Amino acid sequence: MPGTDDLENSIVKREKLFIELYKKAFPAVAKYVSRMGGSFDDAKDVFHDALIAYYEKVLINSSIADNDIAYLVGTAKNLWLKRYRNTGHNVPLDNVEVAFEDDENMPSSLRLLRFLETAGKKCMELLAGFYYHQQPLAEIAGQFGYSGVRSATVQKYKCLEKVRETIKEKALTYDDFME
Repeated sequence: MPGTDDLENSIVKREKLFIELYKKAFPAVAKYVSRMGGSFDDAKDVFHDALIAYYEKVLINSSIADNDIAYLVGTAKNLWLKRYRNTGHNVPLDNVEVAFEDDENMPSSLRLLRFLETAGKKCMELLAGFYYHQQPLAEIAGQFGYSGVRSATVQKYKCLEKVRETIKEKALTYDDFME
C-alpha cells in the first residue's frame, strides 16, 4: 500500500503537469476558439474537457504523453468543432458581412492592379465587368461588341492568360503581393 508521501508526490506531479499543459496549450486553443466565433469561457470549457480526455488517455496509454501538447490541442479543436456544429452556429455566408482590414496578410491592391493593367485597358474593363460588377457574359459581349457569350468567355480567358504570363515572366510568387 503506497505511503502518504508517495500519494502527495503523485498529486504534486499531476498538478505541475496540468499547469505546464495549461501554459503551453491553452493559448493556442483560446486563439482557435476565438477565431471560430467562441468566447473565452467557451475556450476554457473545451480546454478542460480536452484536458480530462487527455488525462484519461494517459492513464490508459502512457505513450500519448510523448506528444502531449499536440494531442491536447488537437482534442480541444475537435471538441470545439463538434460543439460548434451541434449548437447551430453555422451561418450562411450570404448573411455575413466581412470587413477587410489593411494588414500584412492581405494582398497589395496596388500591385495586383498594376499586373492587371499589363493586360490592357479593354481587358481591365472586361475583367472588372465580370468579376467586380458581376455582369453576365451576354451583357459583356454586347458591351464590347463580341459576337456572343462564347467569344466573351474566350476573350476573358485570354485576358487572364496575359496577366498570368506577366506574373510567370517576372517569376512572382504569392509573397510578392504582400506588403
